[in-house]
Amino acid sequence: MDKVDNEKCPMCMEDKLSLTEEEMEIPYFGKVLLFGMQCSGCGFNKSDVECAEQKEPVRLTFTLQNKKDLNVRIVKSSEASVKIPQLKMSMEPGPDSIGFISNVEGLLQKFKKILEDERDLAEDDEARKTAKNLLKKLWHVECGEMELKIVIEDPSGNSAIVSEKTVTEPLKGKKK
Repeated sequence: MDKVDNEKCPMCMEDKLSLTEEEMEIPYFGKVLLFGMQCSGCGFNKSDVECAEQKEPVRLTFTLQNKKDLNVRIVKSSEASVKIPQLKMSMEPGPDSIGFISNVEGLLQKFKKILEDERDLAEDDEARKTAKNLLKKLWHVECGEMELKIVIEDPSGNSAIVSEKTVTEPLKGKKK
C-alpha cells in the first residue's frame, strides 16, 4: 500500500491529510485500486474503489435467500446506486458518495443505521412507524426468514456482487 501523509486537506486546509492507494485482486472480479483520503485534523474521509480496466455499465441483481448469503462479498464503486425494491430503499450516488468493499450483511447494516436514526429522531409518528416496520423486515432477513433482492446499478461497471447467484446484465442508457 502506498501512503502519503501531511497533504493539504480540501476541507480544513490543514496539512493533515493522509492519502492511500492500494492495488488488490478480488476473486471473480479482477484487479482493483482502492483509494482513500483521511484528515487527522477535521475528520474528512473519502474513499473509492476503481477497476484497473475499463468496464461497461452494469446492473447486478442478487436475491438473499438464507443466512449464509449474508457473507456474499459486495464491491460498490462511488458511482453506483444500491436498491432494495421490496423495502423501497435506495442509496444513490452523489458528490460525497464513497466506494466500499463489504458483504451483504455490512450493506444491510448501513441501511439499518439510517432506519434506526429515523426511528429515534423523527418528529413525525408515521415516519417512526415506517422505520420500525422496515427494521422488523430487515431483522427477518438477517434471521434467514425472508428473501430480499439487492440491485446495484453502476455506470462505471466497477461494482460486483461476488456470487454465482448474481444476475449480471448491461445497464442500458448509462454510458460513463
